[in-house]
Amino acid sequence: MFEKRDKKDPYRIYLTENEMPKAWYNLRADMKEKPEPLINPQTLKPVSIKELTPIFCDELAKQELDNENRFINIPDEVLEIYKQYRPSPLCRAYELEKALDTPAKIYYKFEGNNTSGSHKLNSAVAQAYYAKEQGITSLTTETGAGQWGTALSMACGFFGMDLTVYMVKVSFEQKPFRRNIIETFGGKVIASPSNTTDAGRKILSADPENSGSLGTAISEAVETALKTPNTRYVLGSVLNQVVLHQSIIGLEAATALKQLEVYPDVVIGCAGGGSNLAGLIAPFMGDKIKGTHNPEIIAIEPASCPSLTRGKYSYDFCDTGKITPMAKMYTLGCEFKPSKNHAGGLRYHGMSPILSKLYHDGYMIAKSVEQTKVFEAAKLFAKYETILPAPESAHAIKGAIDEALKAKKSGKEKVILFGLTGTGYFDLAAYDAFNNGKMNDYIPTDEDLETGFNALPDIK
Repeated sequence: MFEKRDKKDPYRIYLTENEMPKAWYNLRADMKEKPEPLINPQTLKPVSIKELTPIFCDELAKQELDNENRFINIPDEVLEIYKQYRPSPLCRAYELEKALDTPAKIYYKFEGNNTSGSHKLNSAVAQAYYAKEQGITSLTTETGAGQWGTALSMACGFFGMDLTVYMVKVSFEQKPFRRNIIETFGGKVIASPSNTTDAGRKILSADPENSGSLGTAISEAVETALKTPNTRYVLGSVLNQVVLHQSIIGLEAATALKQLEVYPDVVIGCAGGGSNLAGLIAPFMGDKIKGTHNPEIIAIEPASCPSLTRGKYSYDFCDTGKITPMAKMYTLGCEFKPSKNHAGGLRYHGMSPILSKLYHDGYMIAKSVEQTKVFEAAKLFAKYETILPAPESAHAIKGAIDEALKAKKSGKEKVILFGLTGTGYFDLAAYDAFNNGKMNDYIPTDEDLETGFNALPDIK
């Protein structure tokens, strides 16, 4: 049964605590051309730290605008919490390889081995820590599928802070157990759009049946933070600071692969706002930019919300209510209404400015896939690797399987690394829909996308 297993290459590679990175890697410092700056929608000039601090904590605002420092030390208090669930394992998918009959070696970095069930805790702990250090007493945020809200509720529990989570309404309805966990750790959950904010009321007055979006939930969370004393807003993806914190994923993966004397030919991640993908690829993209290696970097996104593959590279608001700074990114427009797909964490209208710039400059490629094909890949992976993946993570699995089958067709060995961002144990309604033939694929038409594109700001 184990004839293909390499005894020098175990199923799971666990680094020691001492091998865990002590600093985050700021990929922007090595980018030859930096991402375009965030701009103030009133002045149309690059935002300053002073303009960001009413929304973000001071230290996080500095990290958001830092293009110079390659490494930023991880605070000791954050490291101590990281040690409760990190380093996370790098796994070799031997059984999947055999099922595919591929000469490819498939590795995945598993980020689901904590109560939040995903990679989101890496940034949640950091952001809550900086808020606590500044004396902030409460935070607000949005969440799509619920992983970020769950992670942040845990982090706020660690540091004794209040938390209000605006959860995209369709996910609020589809994933009640995520809500239960957030509430267990002390967070307050509100379905978005809601009647608790001006932004939410405006959206509901125009469309009472609005199922919500991450852009809408961001608007509500930011508005609440600005109106509530001693409160700040934190975000779980897209922003430069989040990409920075998630770099620990790729740094650990690179260290583990180095111990095996292996370097990936292909690095694959699911793409929604971009935090897990950017975190996984960070050191490998750094190598590619510097010319020391040339891995293929692939982003896999849902066909129902195809910001990279069908979006426009343009300045746009990060929220539907148009109260946040504007970012230059691949976007479907902040007024784009995503379908009710089950990969709730991949329903954001835009993509990380860092990833958008790298994609625009040709350092990576992107592919979109329908959700039924994603769940076919998820079931195959679960059967052979014994982990039930989150729908978001299964996009990366689909990409890895496709690359492994290409290797089979060519007969050439290939080393594939992908990010398994989290578990799917709170997504059983989605698996039920797929297993019973009730899952549909939705691909927006060009006319559907025009609605969002027509609302893009006219900024060159």
